Amino acid sequence: RYEEALSDYHMAFCHLRKNPFIDYKQLGLRHILYAWEVLYSTAAAQCQLQQWQEARVTLDKAVVWRPEGRTAILDLAFQRVQSRLFLEPMQVPLGEFFRPRKKEVEQLDSKDFLGKPKVISSIIPNDEYIGFEPLRPQKKGFYEPGADAL
Repeated sequence: RYEEALSDYHMAFCHLRKNPFIDYKQLGLRHILYAWEVLYSTAAAQCQLQQWQEARVTLDKAVVWRPEGRTAILDLAFQRVQSRLFLEPMQVPLGEFFRPRKKEVEQLDSKDFLGKPKVISSIIPNDEYIGFEPLRPQKKGFYEPGADAL
């Protein structure tokens, strides 16, 4: 299912929106997804599909996004692609994903700040006013039911 993986990697890189990483701490996860890791995994899928030239181009793109201390991984990947050896996609280390505690997730519940809408209508039979304004002064006889209402 490397075609699906390749599509998912492209979508993940597009959703990064030119950010160098996504930090998942707000969701209660301990993982940071880096853009260069997504590109490296994209190149790994392209290698499995025998798309060696595209894999080289993708690794060139990954070099631009890599942090300073990660040069050895990408250099080794370039050598493997030159030799037409397959790359293994990046994997999330074991134990990085977990179920957050309840108190950490309570703030994620949706809150209704506006309340429920209410329909307010007049119980006065002759009142045809629609709108919002302060209370109007009462008129004598206006609030009596009309002849057609009886």
